[in-house]
Amino acid sequence: VFVDDDCEIDGDYLRDLERHYASGEQWLIRGGCVELGDPRDLPFTIKRSRVRERLTPDVHPGGFVLGCNMVMHRDVAARIGHFDERFGAGGPLRSAEDTDYLVRAMLLGIPVEYVPDMTVFHHHGRRDRKSIEKLHRDYSFGNGALCLKHVRHAPWLLRHFYWATRGALRELAGGPRFDRELQLSHWPIVVMNLTGAARFAVLLLARWPEEVQVPQDRQADAQAR
Repeated sequence: VFVDDDCEIDGDYLRDLERHYASGEQWLIRGGCVELGDPRDLPFTIKRSRVRERLTPDVHPGGFVLGCNMVMHRDVAARIGHFDERFGAGGPLRSAEDTDYLVRAMLLGIPVEYVPDMTVFHHHGRRDRKSIEKLHRDYSFGNGALCLKHVRHAPWLLRHFYWATRGALRELAGGPRFDRELQLSHWPIVVMNLTGAARFAVLLLARWPEEVQVPQDRQADAQAR
């Protein structure tokens, strides 16, 4: 169970978790609802959808299941391997470590499911536009790097860059913004996607260590268990 240090779990969280796994289906990643922990915080890095659904290439994987509320069987984690530490807060690519994990799961044929319960409350503490805009740029930076990393095996990620570019051009003609409530633009997505992809290319040229993978013998042992 992955829960961030600025989150608290709902009182029914473990009962919800047990119920979802009672069917015996283990080979999937599942994430639940993320609510604001403090109503004074701006409504960002949350997910309130009441629809249970599974991730497909038609939906951008970023934010489909949030890393602050993500669960999986230990054998699934062993099959996918460690997080890629180039991504994420504190890494050179700033974000998208959870999104990268979801894409890698999909490429292995492991489903990703969102459920509208199994709730956590996110006390992210961001109450001014400047902090939200920075996070918006950082997310787009990581997602740009993600596109380049998986361009060979998950080219469908590029369609989301195309949609962001189309949305940005429509903004120039008076079209809707990316987030109407917070008035966030498509343009930082486009610019930071390109910048993040360039940064990933630099890391490749510099031979920055890639994510550590679980050795094959350990994966086989985990699957045998």
